[in-house]
Amino acid sequence: MFGEKGSHGTNINKCCILNLLLFCMDKCRMFGEMVLRFSSKRFENHKRFNCKGTRMELSITQPDDWHLHLRDGDLLEGVIPHSAKHFGRAIVMPNLKPPITTTAAALAYRESILKALPKDSSFTPLMTLYLTDMTSPDEIKRAKKSGAVYGVKLYPAGATTNSQDGVTDLFGKCFPVLEEMVEQDLPLLVHGEVTDPNVDIFDREKVYIETILEPLVQKLPQLKIVMEHITTMDAVKFVMSCKEGSVGATVTPQHLILNRNALFQGGLQPHNYCLPVLKREIHRQAIVSAVTSGSKRFFLGTDSAPHEKRKKECACGCAGIFNAPVALSVYAKVFEEAGALDKLEAFTSFNGSDFYGLPRNKSKLTLKKAPWKVPELLSFPFGDIVPMFAGETLEWDVSLN
Repeated sequence: MFGEKGSHGTNINKCCILNLLLFCMDKCRMFGEMVLRFSSKRFENHKRFNCKGTRMELSITQPDDWHLHLRDGDLLEGVIPHSAKHFGRAIVMPNLKPPITTTAAALAYRESILKALPKDSSFTPLMTLYLTDMTSPDEIKRAKKSGAVYGVKLYPAGATTNSQDGVTDLFGKCFPVLEEMVEQDLPLLVHGEVTDPNVDIFDREKVYIETILEPLVQKLPQLKIVMEHITTMDAVKFVMSCKEGSVGATVTPQHLILNRNALFQGGLQPHNYCLPVLKREIHRQAIVSAVTSGSKRFFLGTDSAPHEKRKKECACGCAGIFNAPVALSVYAKVFEEAGALDKLEAFTSFNGSDFYGLPRNKSKLTLKKAPWKVPELLSFPFGDIVPMFAGETLEWDVSLN
């Protein structure tokens, strides 16, 4: 019929073409409905995901920080508002001078933190003990009974800031304590690096996994372990190889967005120096893939570690990045670039509390696609602190609901 000529043939052709157009329009309508259903499903866990003009907004459950350094004294008072502004709770690191090695010291430190909080803050510090060769099983029992201690931090002696009192022989001197931690359901929070000077600094996480963590999981499979601030594909593989709910990992903003080139671009960059040190791009990509995959094994832990500017910019600068003011902005950027904003809330707000067996927060906050400039300095009576990405413009801003 399509080959016929004349007016009658022309009318037939017109009818066929019209029917074809109607068929295509109907299929387009069905495809559009399918896309809408898919988009709705992708964001069904979010109460609000709006695009207002060119501005995007994402409402999420208030996050917690499962690895935070608050320091003490004037430094504590200066930095705590930045964490309390965005996070509901935080696992507070115990590496003070002297370290928090007893439950009594942890409770006293908790009181200092609560006194330093802004008056209207509902922020809750979750305390930890600093594991040493001398820690006793009875101390673990006291920690659990206190209701204020939520983990025991393992620093290999000499691995990082104020770790000189850390563990020298985990299996030889601390195994009874680890067994008691299983009984009391207290997680072991691990700075996973060997301190052997013969091991390259970029390989120390990998070697620690092979020599300490893998044997530990085999010896005590019931022990809950958090591998803190992971930095390598080796750590990702280790965590994924373990039983879900038994071994988890915290991930920092810096290890998601920076590689080791950031230490040297334009000269030595002391404010990008942290421990574990930044790694190759291939490792950064592996960590991004892990956290944006939706796996429940990975959760937010900023490792925000403030030092005065003069202690960073000196002949022997301190390790640590103060990222509390920008952490959520950076996490949002990473998840957006990975096309995984629908998985951001679980990483920031659900996975950590679920691992620790704590209720999820009820309050909300909003992430807005609204550029803002990070201050060059944060000035306090005791000195200045340089925040992560100082002087740079970030794409995501945070507001409380």
